[in-house]
Amino acid sequence: MDRAQKREMIGQLSEVFSQAGVVVVAHYTGLTVADMTQLRSQIRDAGANFKVVKNRLAKIALHGTPMQGIAEKFNGPTAIAYSNDPVAAPKVVTQFAKKNDKLVVLGAALGNTVLDLDGVKALVDMPPIEDLRSKLLGLLQAPASKLVGLPNAPAQKLVGVLPAPGSQLARVFQAYSSSQAA
Repeated sequence: MDRAQKREMIGQLSEVFSQAGVVVVAHYTGLTVADMTQLRSQIRDAGANFKVVKNRLAKIALHGTPMQGIAEKFNGPTAIAYSNDPVAAPKVVTQFAKKNDKLVVLGAALGNTVLDLDGVKALVDMPPIEDLRSKLLGLLQAPASKLVGLPNAPAQKLVGVLPAPGSQLARVFQAYSSSQAA
């Protein structure tokens, strides 16, 4: 790689580290070409990207970005998986690592936050963002729907106390009402 190519690679990586929602760092020692192709395909299908990086260039590119805390994870044969969705890349990489022990997840960066392996697993276990948004919307709407139901509550309780029409209790209630009116 000549200097121009190195500068271009540093620029691309710096852009990734500045703009990606999450970056997962992993070692890939011993993966075959077929394994790498399968992993890249799964990552691409999830809307994420996968790139084998040179550690020295990655550390230079990390300097001054929000994710510079993960610089220590770049040693050995390193690759990164990144996406704007904070769950997409970690989910695919950890699922692949469960099936293939030659891919080792080292950690991730989620904005300024550096995650270890347990943090990545916790991130993967989170429900999709659409589910979280719908739950939040439901929680926000619940007090309003309860507030709307309050004016009708006394009438509903009164109806529940009154006897059903046609029942013996209703006839007794009606006879008592008519005797009081007379």
